[in-house]
Amino acid sequence: PLPRARVLRENQDPHMTPLWDWDTAVADWTTAMQAAGRSPRTIRLYTCHLHKVIRECPDGPASVTSTDLRYVLSAGSWKPETRKSVRGSITAFFRWAHGAGFIPVDPAQGLAAVRVPAGVARPVPDDVLHDALARADERDRTMILLGAYAGLRCMEIARVHSRDWDGSGLYVTGKGGKTRYVPIVRMDLRRALSVCDGYLFPGQDGGHLSAGYVSKRLARALPAGWTGHTLRHRCGTAMYAGTRDLLAVGAVLGHARPETTRRYVRLPDDALISAVRAAA
Repeated sequence: PLPRARVLRENQDPHMTPLWDWDTAVADWTTAMQAAGRSPRTIRLYTCHLHKVIRECPDGPASVTSTDLRYVLSAGSWKPETRKSVRGSITAFFRWAHGAGFIPVDPAQGLAAVRVPAGVARPVPDDVLHDALARADERDRTMILLGAYAGLRCMEIARVHSRDWDGSGLYVTGKGGKTRYVPIVRMDLRRALSVCDGYLFPGQDGGHLSAGYVSKRLARALPAGWTGHTLRHRCGTAMYAGTRDLLAVGAVLGHARPETTRRYVRLPDDALISAVRAAA
């Protein structure tokens, strides 16, 4: 059979020139997102997701149906979080295109929500963390500290700059271009930030290291199975154990919703033991 992208709709005139093709649509949407203050990273992600639809339906946005979108979302072998993100990008585009009058109907309006399993936090154990810190060189050690004790993502670690340090904490710009303030209390980490001039982890071109490179270095510095992301789990779990304040933990980690923070926190052992004892 022919690929779905080449199958003409029964009601489509093959001689008709589309009034709003994909190149124009992507350019218009990019302008709209820039006007709304979306970060360059968010714009790249949204347009990357939209290209999954473009590959299946090259005839233009007006030709896309709800069936096409369900096919796109079902075809990828993605993790639930990725599938949910793709759905969000697709839904945002078609909602905007319909609201702006570029297409007559919104084919994404009836898409079912993507269910993401709650999952269980997997924080790096303290003995594993301490061994990794003892073996790491100065650069990797600072990266580990920023993940385990400040909760920074790999992309945020890569971008740390001396201008972000005010002597007590870091101004961290995370996903969506949102900035948060993270107090720094460990003295070794404070010293590293105090002597920094420019990017803490400079790259070869005058910029900073890439998030992917930071992720690889952390994976090599930690034992197999532990990553930069599990350092964030460790930070979230330790903060919640010490405060029982999920909102404060979410503010440090840069989460917009408490349910997201909950996935980063493993309940303290004393709380779980108390619950089991109560049942006994």
